[in-house]
Amino acid sequence: MLIFKTQEDLKKHLAENSPEKTTRGFVPTMGALHQGHLSLIEKSIIDNDLTIISIFVNPTQFNNHSDLENYPRTLEADVEKISTLNKNVIIFAPSVDEIYKGKTLAEEFDFDGLEHEMEGKHRPGHFNGVGTIVKRLLEIVEPTRAYFGEKDFQQLQIVRKMVEKTKLPVQIIGQPIYREPSGLAMSSRNTRLSESQKKEASFIYQTLKEVQKQFGIKNVAEIKNWVEQQFNNNPYFKLEYFEIADESTLKSVTTIENSKKYRAFIAVFMNEIRLIDTISLN
Repeated sequence: MLIFKTQEDLKKHLAENSPEKTTRGFVPTMGALHQGHLSLIEKSIIDNDLTIISIFVNPTQFNNHSDLENYPRTLEADVEKISTLNKNVIIFAPSVDEIYKGKTLAEEFDFDGLEHEMEGKHRPGHFNGVGTIVKRLLEIVEPTRAYFGEKDFQQLQIVRKMVEKTKLPVQIIGQPIYREPSGLAMSSRNTRLSESQKKEASFIYQTLKEVQKQFGIKNVAEIKNWVEQQFNNNPYFKLEYFEIADESTLKSVTTIENSKKYRAFIAVFMNEIRLIDTISLN
């Protein structure tokens, strides 16, 4: 398995070993790989002639320094997991300086308002950091297709908007959320949860499934009040936000139109560990 640390070496290898019509799949990750990441990689391997995976903890998308410091970094274990799928994929694992060249700053983006909803309200500057790193990685790898999980659905829509505005020649593909048997959405942050916490955290998905049942029967205000009560009565969690939003604009809604698609979005704290999830409602 080939592992590249510099843009120059990766681009040189791709230029010399990718015939003109070779399709490239790309899976950008921050490491601490779980089955959700591996499902994206498997999809890319099926769809493309060549698959590249980046492993890079991007500092410009963290607005909480403690969260950045505590984010798991498990490169050796990640490489081992990838090798069980296919030893012919390429890993790009650059340093912060290799990506940012001594200026660890995010670019400013206009995502047509997508960046101001939900995560954007609670994590200032987060999506500028996401846009910055995804854009740079896409420019380096020049993939045919890039794969993202739907757990970060807002991020997926942000990336699609960035690609549309910058006219990067890549197809952005979203893949369904991969869940623990309990229903807990797989996340690298789950490694910081104890086994008992993981069991309790299944409450998040159970609540979203009930919201899905209530949608179309109760109005939005009633559903939101119910969710808030559920978490107020659960000592393990602090609810940061719960929203029902239009899938395309990500704007929170108060009334429902039959012609539009909606999703529920949630963010909670379990002690200091922040967990997010989402579910399609129609």
